[in-house]
Amino acid sequence: MSTLHIAYDAGVARITLSQPEIRNAFSDVAIADITQAFLTVGERADVRAVVLAAEGPAFCAGADLNWMRRMADYTRDENRDDAGKLAEMLRVIYECPKPTIARVQGDVYAGGMGLVAACDMAVAADTAGFCLSEVKIGLIPATISPYVIRAMGARAAHRYFLTGERFDAAEARRMGFVHEVAGADALDDTLAALLKPLLSAGPAAVRACKKLVIDVAEREIEPGLVAATVESIATIRASAEGKEGVQAFLSKRKPSWLA
Repeated sequence: MSTLHIAYDAGVARITLSQPEIRNAFSDVAIADITQAFLTVGERADVRAVVLAAEGPAFCAGADLNWMRRMADYTRDENRDDAGKLAEMLRVIYECPKPTIARVQGDVYAGGMGLVAACDMAVAADTAGFCLSEVKIGLIPATISPYVIRAMGARAAHRYFLTGERFDAAEARRMGFVHEVAGADALDDTLAALLKPLLSAGPAAVRACKKLVIDVAEREIEPGLVAATVESIATIRASAEGKEGVQAFLSKRKPSWLA
């Protein structure tokens, strides 16, 4: 893939955006590459967790200028098709069956905010800046909004969608957009601390927990939802992994996935 590379190590797939010369900005090619990368790692049985990282001083600066120049002449139908590909990329990341962590080493702007928000977790360098800059050029963060609003909350979105203000990593952590903030020299240690429990948990249970959050978050607590959660726990308890995990706990031994 021309815009990124993938490495595998000890159960972790690392997808790294590798266009630092354009601040890892989006293009139609980059969107296709990212989509395919997450589909690929999501299907691999040996992958237990996925890290999305980037090279250079910026994590992702939004849309590539050359791509924007082409879009300036698009018809409404062409714009719809183009936005649909971005939306599909975000959906694939969000629904990836493996847990995902964004490793944010630098600035994140516009569409790049969607990349971070679509991941399950995010760690950021304390020097990273964040900005939903679309309103500054007469646009709106529509396609990324379902993920960004879930990540930062509606109240924060009201402010930062409307003002296009830049905010720092400490503010991103305060609102819950990122989970941990560290100095650049401690970023990988912070990432490793999140990866460790993911790699020691039951793989099927982690996948089921991710789906559970997606299915349950922000839904009204009503009989249908309650029934669905009952079915979920019954299924996992009756599964081979669920039985093995409980027996290992009761026997005070390591479960088979750690043996």
